[in-house]
Amino acid sequence: MAASLHAGDVLAERYQMVDLLRESEGGWFWCAQDAVLRRQVAIHLIPDDDDRAEALMTAARRSAALVDRRNLRVLDADRHDGLCYVVNEWGQGVSLDSMLADEGPLPARQAAWLVAEVADTLAVAHSAGRAHGRLYPESVLVDENGQVRIIGFAVDAALHGLPADRREQDVRDLVAVLYAALTGRWPGPDGSSVPPAPREHGHPLRPRQVRAGIPRALDQICDEVLGHRPQGRNGGGRTLSHLGHRPTHDLHTAAGVRDALEEFLGDVATGSTTLPVEGAPQVEGQQKAEPASAKVSTNGHAPVAPARSSTTDLPTEAGMPVFHDDEQVEWLRARGNPPTPPPALEEPAARPLFAPDPEDGTPVRRPRAPRPAPDQGAEYWPWDTSAGPGPGATHGGGSSGHLPVVPPARQPGRRWLRLAWVIGLSALILLTVVAAYQLGGGGAGSDDEEPDEPSGAPPSAQVTPHDGVTATDFDPEGSPPRDENPELVPYAVDGDPNTSWITSSYLQQFGPGGLKSGVGLTLDLGTVKDVRLVEISVSGGSTSAEVYLGEEAPTDVSGLEPVGSGTDEETISVELDEAQQARYVTVWLTALPPVDSDFRGEIREVVVSG
Repeated sequence: MAASLHAGDVLAERYQMVDLLRESEGGWFWCAQDAVLRRQVAIHLIPDDDDRAEALMTAARRSAALVDRRNLRVLDADRHDGLCYVVNEWGQGVSLDSMLADEGPLPARQAAWLVAEVADTLAVAHSAGRAHGRLYPESVLVDENGQVRIIGFAVDAALHGLPADRREQDVRDLVAVLYAALTGRWPGPDGSSVPPAPREHGHPLRPRQVRAGIPRALDQICDEVLGHRPQGRNGGGRTLSHLGHRPTHDLHTAAGVRDALEEFLGDVATGSTTLPVEGAPQVEGQQKAEPASAKVSTNGHAPVAPARSSTTDLPTEAGMPVFHDDEQVEWLRARGNPPTPPPALEEPAARPLFAPDPEDGTPVRRPRAPRPAPDQGAEYWPWDTSAGPGPGATHGGGSSGHLPVVPPARQPGRRWLRLAWVIGLSALILLTVVAAYQLGGGGAGSDDEEPDEPSGAPPSAQVTPHDGVTATDFDPEGSPPRDENPELVPYAVDGDPNTSWITSSYLQQFGPGGLKSGVGLTLDLGTVKDVRLVEISVSGGSTSAEVYLGEEAPTDVSGLEPVGSGTDEETISVELDEAQQARYVTVWLTALPPVDSDFRGEIREVVVSG
């Protein structure tokens, strides 16, 4: 049953297989759609008679019992139809291995914060007697909201035949993830896509030997856990003691690694920080001594915050730290003392609503001197300033009175310029009318009368999609019964772009050297109708398609002439110059996008318009 699972098959009458993500060690990892809750899920499958089946069910129960916001939860687990399967919450984001491959090593503070998040979840799990068992860079995901999520808790180890209680190995893998985030190299066991770390005498080199600029505190954590250094002075587990009166952390536990990283970051959990204030430079190794009252909780949770004085800044109000390129981190803080408010605006001087009454004997309004009339026959010039502002005004040489209105000299060429403007505007209007008449199909010599269409409007704007279209799979070159996932065909014409018809997977591309020349769908319009435009929405990569029209359903494409073809990664549009009569529209895929090592096509929607 498991080997015959294809995209579109339904498991346990609930989970519809969408995409096979990985196949290894006799197991399958699928992306599926939960038909009950209508959401994406991740499913691990192995045969029911596999020796790992019982351990996988036990691991699923242990993972489901872990309540932590970073753990991608187990939603379901069962044995059905010869299969043992575990359903996990689907995580949408970027895994650490992809992040390192695309962007290179992370800045030191960002790497420390990310691994501290993972360490906090492991500390909670270890305190409850549970372990991840197989922590890799591929197991750490940063989702779309910037939150850290952990993949495959307990389940991944069971699928690889590893024992359940591997808490000590979890700590080594945790620090190995820190090493990888800082250097872009993986010091842990084989199985990660991150390049292996360079080794000397069987042990990985210190991070500072691989990449310059890594803080000594993080370098020492990696070296003491992964470099097999002698044990600390306490004689217990591996310890980390920095400069001065710094506290000691047990690096033999996930909680100790978490506390050491949080101390490097400035004790994020308790809100007290050693980060520089207002952009002041940070000296390497500079830290603030913790009060003696700060104690680590024994249940694996964050340390309890000590009492603060009124002058200490309040805890951070940001959900996540913001890291900068210069290794500095910025936190949003509430002000302990609010700033002094700005001074109040001065009130404007009161202005009376009405003008004040004039003094006694003064007229209410002063009459304005009349403007002298220009000489008869003289041209009026609106910008004439020869008239004074009032009686007694003087001009020029100081003589009183008003000067006669003198028209300015006539500017040569003004009338000819106006005439040229009128002639040019008339010619432009005439050309516009002639062009519109020709584009409208009303020119002389036109034999056929056609309805007027808006000038420049594309033909596709006038088409109307046909409704009531049905579809069948079309595989004339396949082996009997010559079907191509017929149960998914209705999704190609249901009007929902989130559902799709998916072809089978092929080892070779279509064409002369392939097994087939193509596969496709035949759409039935119900009756003979006009076809002007066929739009094919595809997914998965570059896809090529041809379109055939006919009044009868085709049995083969040999001898048929396509009305159009196209290649695209999203929408293939085949537009006809003139509408053609047809009842059946055949979409024939001639090239499929590569998926992993195979070739597989996907049609989300086909819209036929006339």
